[in-house]
Amino acid sequence: MADPDRTYVLGNRDPAVVFMNGSRFAPAYRMAPEVVHHESIGGLIRGIVSDLHTLIREEIALARVEIRTQVGRARMAAVSFGMAAAALAFGGAFLLIALAMGMADLLNWPAWAGFLVVAVLLSLVGVIALSAGRRQISQIRAVPEETVSTLKENSAPCSP
Repeated sequence: MADPDRTYVLGNRDPAVVFMNGSRFAPAYRMAPEVVHHESIGGLIRGIVSDLHTLIREEIALARVEIRTQVGRARMAAVSFGMAAAALAFGGAFLLIALAMGMADLLNWPAWAGFLVVAVLLSLVGVIALSAGRRQISQIRAVPEETVSTLKENSAPCSP
């Protein structure tokens, strides 16, 4: 019978059952002799740095692939939005033409008068939108004031 105070690993490179003090533990693997060797601390650190370098390169490569995929999707979405904008622009233009022609026909005016009324109404909408945009843009600050103030506060102790 086996000594209950010793650890036994059954099998060679295959999952094995570890017995310790008569208890059964999770499967373990026996290391190949060429893997188990003693290195200096410098060699271990070089290995860790090398592994870290490889990991970072692989993560960057993965990020590039993901970004390319997302850029492709964004490009397709932009094309769809562009097509939608063009279709809406043409649709809006034809609706305005129909409105002008319908107004002129309904009121027994010449066609140019209907187009004139539509042009004046569109100009009014444009002026109102322009003034609202100017009001909103005047409230925008190019420099983030809170960030600048906190940077000044944080850099004050560092100044001589």
